[in-house]
Amino acid sequence: MADPADHPADLPACPSAQGAGSGLLPPELRGWMLLLAATGAVEQRLRSVVKERLDVSHDEFLVLCLLAEQPREGLRMTRIAELLGRPKTRLTYQIACLQHAGLVTRQSVCGDKRGVGVALTDKARRLLREASAVLAETVTEALAHVMGPEQCAALSGLLPDAATEEAQAQESAQESAEPEPAAASD
Repeated sequence: MADPADHPADLPACPSAQGAGSGLLPPELRGWMLLLAATGAVEQRLRSVVKERLDVSHDEFLVLCLLAEQPREGLRMTRIAELLGRPKTRLTYQIACLQHAGLVTRQSVCGDKRGVGVALTDKARRLLREASAVLAETVTEALAHVMGPEQCAALSGLLPDAATEEAQAQESAQESAEPEPAAASD
């Protein structure tokens, strides 16, 4: 887990993670606000790591991640735009940048002269594999900074390793706080 001293002082923990609040918002909205804060924290920390490791923008990285979870033939640009909530014109520019970097290929979709499919190149797959451990660690640290142990544990269903480090740290703290059992005499 990241050392609290590594976190800038101007990034306090999310207020939604610190309890029930004033009671003005229902739990669903408090949960949504916590999710937004967690997403923002992850994106903020990932930006520099993604630029350093992959030499792409955060938005281009999202395209790569989306394609990484698809079969090798990729997705149609229209579907990528829908899934990422991006205008098609903006996506066209991002795909052009990724293609120029040798990270994606574009091809016409068979039977649809207007359709364009996008797929990862082997170079992109290799870069994502090489950077995956650092990227995963960055996500875990960002979530731990914004969320409390209970929220991290709840999120672990979606992000399997998000709560693992937090749970291990808590177990270690509990074990060191518990007195050693006295040796039984026979």
